[in-house]
Amino acid sequence: MTTDDHLPGPVAVLTNPSAGRGRHRALLPRLLDGLAAAGRPVRLLSASSPLEAEAACRAAVVEGAGALVAVGGDGTVHRAVQAVAGTDVPFGPVPAGTGNDFALDTGFPADPLAAVAVIADALRSGRSRAVDLARMTDTDGVERWYGAVLAAGFDAIVNERANRMRWPRGPRRYDLAIVVELARLRPRRYTLRLDGVPHELDAVLVAVGNCPTYGGGMRICPDADPTDGLLDVVVAGRVNRRTLIRVKPRIYQGTHVSHPLVTSYRARTVELTADGITTYADGERSLTLPVTISAVPGALRLLR
Repeated sequence: MTTDDHLPGPVAVLTNPSAGRGRHRALLPRLLDGLAAAGRPVRLLSASSPLEAEAACRAAVVEGAGALVAVGGDGTVHRAVQAVAGTDVPFGPVPAGTGNDFALDTGFPADPLAAVAVIADALRSGRSRAVDLARMTDTDGVERWYGAVLAAGFDAIVNERANRMRWPRGPRRYDLAIVVELARLRPRRYTLRLDGVPHELDAVLVAVGNCPTYGGGMRICPDADPTDGLLDVVVAGRVNRRTLIRVKPRIYQGTHVSHPLVTSYRARTVELTADGITTYADGERSLTLPVTISAVPGALRLLR
């Protein structure tokens, strides 16, 4: 835990009004009032797309924001984190999305107003707590940060399928994508290099976690700890459709890791290679394999 005695710039706030299908939209004025109660100026950032949101956060940090707050789900948090990772600018996630895995895994209340109260108290006292982030780099040197989990197997393939589909709209599109990809399920060959030690394996699901959960509470990497300087890697090997359907519900409790076809690893650096996989980090479309992922201790300062 650290404290700041200087007087930093305004609190920049990124919001996603459509997060969680808009169910917290009406709360926004109260959330902003709660942040303003910390005695700092509050500046609402303007953005109409994920790329604009990320650019607005980066600009706010460059222009001297004293803190950054993201009101939304894991996607909103993911965009904001790109701007504050590795900086001294503290960050507060306000869980208001469909999936709020990073905020909940790092100890923030599930209720948005309660989370704002925690953040405002930290702002008032100049308090922040350091947590790790994962930094990934592709072969072209493109770099991205994530806070929760990187999906690089079946779940990433389903997301990619759903994003290509024009019909149906809403959650049913994702459900249909699962059905389509289950029918096409096959193990893929991965090369996994953990702190320099190579592993060749066939797998249908690979997840690299800085935090335990993804997808709105699925404990895919149940033992991951965002303060231990390590990444948890969970691999489901040559699993057939029937086994995957049977084991997948166990992910919510984290008990899937006891299945004989599931293997867990832990490393500071993970090099991951496979053909035809676009990864999803914090639920957001990210880099195409191969990538190198490193745990970066204390890369983010949380307003807690």
